[in-house]
Amino acid sequence: MGCIAIVLILQTGESIVNIQGNEWKIYMPEKIWWASAFLALAAIIDFLDGFVARLFKATSEMGKQLDSLADVVSFGVAPGMILFQMLRISYAAEPTGLETSVIWLLPAMLFPMASAWRLARFNLDTTHKNHFEGVPTPAAGLLIASFPLLLLYNPFNIQIILTNKWVLYAVCILIPWLMISTLPLLNMKFNNFSFTDNKPRFILLILSILFIAFLGWLSIPAIFITYILVSLLFKNQLT
Repeated sequence: MGCIAIVLILQTGESIVNIQGNEWKIYMPEKIWWASAFLALAAIIDFLDGFVARLFKATSEMGKQLDSLADVVSFGVAPGMILFQMLRISYAAEPTGLETSVIWLLPAMLFPMASAWRLARFNLDTTHKNHFEGVPTPAAGLLIASFPLLLLYNPFNIQIILTNKWVLYAVCILIPWLMISTLPLLNMKFNNFSFTDNKPRFILLILSILFIAFLGWLSIPAIFITYILVSLLFKNQLT
């Protein structure tokens, strides 16, 4: 699924994007939105693979490594290419944007580099903590995968923000930093259903449902930001 997404991200064609109330004809990947769908499928497979392996008694160290390698492709390289193309779109909207050097697009490659580092560190960790250290690669990858859909449907006129190169540069730096950081972040494993023991999880779950109901596609970045804030708010309970 990740490889198919990359192929779709790299296909090019002319499309109309509405930026700040003006229509700009930009040379851009018109099928980039389909990549988001294939990355969503990759996330479903990633969620089920452990269950299927245990069901067929096929768990192994090889499977663990292959799982992480697949994650690098689907939630590291593919989202990195989305950021690369979105930076290109941002520059293309400028009067001399088509003359921009590819060097200015390379910060997008920080994302796959950070995802590889994050997954390698996770595989080496044998302490089995009750929380994540840094943002999980699939969560960060799905956040980036939502950007083409936000461009397409433009809720609350968010195109203005997502086509701003400085916003994209901030994403290229901040999200990889969150991935390789050692910040204790919430996992969603319920050992029991006690509200006291799982207060941050219930809060995140309830807010996520509300976001989905009222914000549509914008709920994805809203849930991501809330996840970080709730984790930091209940930091002492996680460690």
